[in-house]
Amino acid sequence: MPTQRIIKKYPNRRLYDTESSHYITLAGVRALVMAGIDFKVVDNATEEDLTRSILLQIMLEEEAGGEPLFSAKMLGQMIRFYGGTIQGVFTKYLEDSLDIFAREQKQLQETFGGTPLETLGRMARHNMEMWAEMQQSILRASGFPVGRSDPAEKDPKE
Repeated sequence: MPTQRIIKKYPNRRLYDTESSHYITLAGVRALVMAGIDFKVVDNATEEDLTRSILLQIMLEEEAGGEPLFSAKMLGQMIRFYGGTIQGVFTKYLEDSLDIFAREQKQLQETFGGTPLETLGRMARHNMEMWAEMQQSILRASGFPVGRSDPAEKDPKE
């Protein structure tokens, strides 16, 4: 069973990869992320988990260089969810959305053997179904009533 790789952060701000026994930069940590390697960054003195703050630093560097992934409008909307009653639901929604997107991207790369338009059309239909299911699930979990997805569809009770 693979273990989580430990990166230690020292007071001098240096990051030490305990598996490879050498110091790494944020670019090195980014490479671990890109390779899909599970890791945890901990403060060497306190053992505090610093993974999120390191990942946010990497994102900040990525946003500062090149074309940003997040627009100012999107960031503002995300900030408004902090401390709200549905912060946890929003977090779960984003995680699920990114998981679906990553799976679909992988599937696209694996199945692009057919005609591109057929593959994209099939994936678009599949994505729409998955998004609808996920949104209804989140709405139900939040206590919102979930109606029929097709207004033209007759209620069997009528």
